[in-house]
Amino acid sequence: MNQFDVIVIGTGPGGEGAAMQAAKEGKRVGIVERFNRIGGGCTYWGTIPSKALRFTIYSMMEALNSPVIQTLKHSSGPTLNQLRQSSLSIIAKQESMRQTFYQRNQVPVITGTAKFVDRNTIEIEDGTRYQAEHFVIAAGSRPYRPDGVDFSHPRIFDSDTILELTERPQSITVYGAGVIGSEYASMFRNLGIKVNLINTRDKLLEFLDDEIIDALSYHLRDQGVLIRHNEQMERIEGREDGVVLSLQSGKQIKTDVLLWANGRSGNVEQLGLENVGIEHNKRGHIEVNGQFRTSCENIYAVGDIIGFPSLASAAYMQGRAAALDIANCTDRCMRLTLIPTGIYTSPEISSVGKTERELTAERVPYEVGHSQFKSLARAQITGRTVGMLKLLFHRETLEILGVHCFGANAAEIVHIGQAIMMQPAPGNTLEYFINTTFNYPTMAEAYRVAALNGYNRLF
Repeated sequence: MNQFDVIVIGTGPGGEGAAMQAAKEGKRVGIVERFNRIGGGCTYWGTIPSKALRFTIYSMMEALNSPVIQTLKHSSGPTLNQLRQSSLSIIAKQESMRQTFYQRNQVPVITGTAKFVDRNTIEIEDGTRYQAEHFVIAAGSRPYRPDGVDFSHPRIFDSDTILELTERPQSITVYGAGVIGSEYASMFRNLGIKVNLINTRDKLLEFLDDEIIDALSYHLRDQGVLIRHNEQMERIEGREDGVVLSLQSGKQIKTDVLLWANGRSGNVEQLGLENVGIEHNKRGHIEVNGQFRTSCENIYAVGDIIGFPSLASAAYMQGRAAALDIANCTDRCMRLTLIPTGIYTSPEISSVGKTERELTAERVPYEVGHSQFKSLARAQITGRTVGMLKLLFHRETLEILGVHCFGANAAEIVHIGQAIMMQPAPGNTLEYFINTTFNYPTMAEAYRVAALNGYNRLF
């Protein structure tokens, strides 16, 4: 029998955060990974390869659209295989780096699928059992696959298998307009592919601020993406020459390939949760409390397997928070608030804090400050003038209540606002941006412009 203080299941961001923090707290930690490579879906099928591919496509399009390149008549684009080469090298670097984390912190990586025997014991396929006082489940998620859709068909993909696409199609249908669907729709349109984006809801990304939603919808349509709202699948038929999507509204859409991007399911099936009394919902999500503890008090769960927000960044911090709770570090236990959203469409979207819709519903007296990127010298220099920064603040206290950004590098820009929002009063107000000197020309200057714009609305 192999004995540990903490056993972590899964080496994705949540598992890595839990294992590293527990090791730093002096715990004897083991981590179980069912694949023969560490890093989880984030590294091999999700965040890293998709964002690397997006950057390569974006860089290629900028180069091909450059007047200098056009003058030289270099207009032919690379193949999808060529575009993927950069992501393969990044994946290898990420895997190697993470391997050193476990080695340096003396955390053995156990290869196999973990199944709970009881609340203190797991077993892997070869029959080896491991015991621990505490466990952290960070088994991740996979694309949801509904019955009746033939994902073995060579023209039907989900968000894991789409990266295996070898030939560039002329057209694609993306079913599901959440974060993943919107990102891929934007990415494929940048390659010049005709894109149908099918949304099952009223609006794109309804959790975002309405003004950002409108901006995203406008720019996707301006790029040529055809968006259909409030549609539901009737059936999907894969053919030799394409895929036909039949909708309940009676519409039929035929494209070369189809990407199913409508939800994800937690990887709970092989964990033996029934042996420890832990339940999950129909999407494989486990319920946890504020310290990420499940209904079995010595077992924690973090990351995609607990559902929203299903972000790699959040999963890592959830893992750290669970490890600190296990170590009884009450003075340092984390309460995760103000988690930013980063959406890698073209342009990017990022936000933190409240939306106008939420503040209105809560009857909070707020005001709005805007900065249009087209007015910023740095944006004019780089040619990336599409976008805006939006600050929401309390009319009386001037406290920053929300930061919403749409445009190039939005996922970086938002962190300035996040840092100020995390400060205790009175350091978390609009006055910080009004009275701080920003480098010129920079995109960060958008905060000063937006703050003055908002301040001028007060009376």
